[in-house]
Amino acid sequence: MEALTATGRWARLATTAVIFGLLLAGTVRGDDDHFPFGPFRMYATNAGPNAPAGDTLVQGVTSGGQVVLLNERNSGVRRAEVEGQLGSYLEDQARLSRLAEAYALTNPDLPGLVEVRVVVRWHGIRQSRPTGTYRDETIARWAAP
Repeated sequence: MEALTATGRWARLATTAVIFGLLLAGTVRGDDDHFPFGPFRMYATNAGPNAPAGDTLVQGVTSGGQVVLLNERNSGVRRAEVEGQLGSYLEDQARLSRLAEAYALTNPDLPGLVEVRVVVRWHGIRQSRPTGTYRDETIARWAAP
């Protein structure tokens, strides 16, 4: 094994200094778009020890009034996919009808959905601990004509 040359050492030191500088700048002024040199805020921040925690749910309602939690198994659509396109669903709530169609295709023997809604379940938090209480807020809704 050969010894590292002086030029090699300086190149490694310079590279290390640049990476350290990017990490430091990202920590101070960075945002999600700068990851991995900036913090991934989803894990780096919280809303406070008494702020409710939101959990997004996608629900369907059958003609008989039964509420069905839509998931990958019964509709082929993951909740994360809906969350990732939430802005589009809020702008055009008729797009939720596609989730009803996906549910019908996946479950041809079950009653179809007459309503699909995106609900945020706000879980109560007190001193950074769950209280066991929650409230639901419907933020997007489609109903069959």
